[in-house]
Amino acid sequence: MIERARQLDAGDPLAEYRERFLVPEGVIYLDGNSLGCLPKATPARLEEVVREEWGRDLIRSWNTAGWIDLPAKVGGKIAPLIGAKPHEVIVADSVSVNLFKLISAALAMRPGRKVVLSEPGNFPTDIYMIEGLEKRDLATRRLAARDKLHEALDEDVALLLLTHAHYKTGELFDMGELTRAAHEAGALVLWDLSHSGGALPVDLNACEADFAVGCGYKYLNGGPGAPAYAFVAERHLEDTQQPLSGWMGHAKPFAFSDDYAPAPGIERLLCGTPGILGLSALEVGVDLIAETGVERLYAKSQKLSEFFRQCLAESGVEIELVSPTDPASRGSQLSFRHEEAYAICQALIARGVIGDFRDPDILRFGFAPAYLHFEDMAEAARHLAEVLESNEWQSNEFNKRATVT
Repeated sequence: MIERARQLDAGDPLAEYRERFLVPEGVIYLDGNSLGCLPKATPARLEEVVREEWGRDLIRSWNTAGWIDLPAKVGGKIAPLIGAKPHEVIVADSVSVNLFKLISAALAMRPGRKVVLSEPGNFPTDIYMIEGLEKRDLATRRLAARDKLHEALDEDVALLLLTHAHYKTGELFDMGELTRAAHEAGALVLWDLSHSGGALPVDLNACEADFAVGCGYKYLNGGPGAPAYAFVAERHLEDTQQPLSGWMGHAKPFAFSDDYAPAPGIERLLCGTPGILGLSALEVGVDLIAETGVERLYAKSQKLSEFFRQCLAESGVEIELVSPTDPASRGSQLSFRHEEAYAICQALIARGVIGDFRDPDILRFGFAPAYLHFEDMAEAARHLAEVLESNEWQSNEFNKRATVT
């Protein structure tokens, strides 16, 4: 399989992009769905911002370096990656904060309805944000299994909140079909793109989505804690009233008025002063993904994941796949179930194969095709086969669970 992998790498039009990232020697990095690798251009860009824009020009850089426009500028670059118009996307805050803003806005746009519908097992922050509003009597949380969502969409539902690609299994929702179903029931829809933005084709406007959020530190390679982004469909911009009425979301923030007036466009989703270092790092990652092309990245991701499965089969590895078998039905990851998933994950990390574990028994591998080769797949499969065959995961050092994995 190594020889086959090298042949595939030789014919891969994206192989050259690996050189644009800092991938540590001896590491097979299969955790880009949690934190993307560092683009090599990022340190130089940050040094420029720190030494010249901040260090030399100081406060003048809000104008001379365009800091004040950076949230909308970077948002406009993300927009075509998710099927949106530039003026429909803004970079601000975190996914959690943006969820709070948009859930609240949606509830206000559907007076008389308080139910926010999601699924059990959705990413926790999505559910927690609904619960927080519920405790303040502003919302009612309703959870329904995937195959019961249509039945749960009734006249009480104000908002359907779902994650496009499930964080544990990678299973995809049919975004267009569910958005139509919600609209037929009179509800709005908010999509969490954290595990799909920058990794697979998304077309928010084609499916008439209302709102979306996504993070910058996974497939967009913006760095740990990179700022998130938010999308509001053009038709809703005027009616979207977010609850965090900070000064940067004001129509005239430098008028310093005592009364709040929301900005006329997507800028109304801003709250406090944007973090320029985080935005500058994110812009480098976004530019690189845009240059590579999401369609090409997803096509390679599907090939990588299928080749990984072939390598496991060739190695005689028998482990339960919990991701969809059809690559078109999953995001850029594969997840497997094993009762000793945590220890196996730690044993692999000790060998330089970095995937991750999700409680209680999920071994998860993310495929970020911009910097992964097919040879990485063959080598990772070999390591997994050896770990399982040798039972080295039974070592005490691999069974001591840490808080963060």
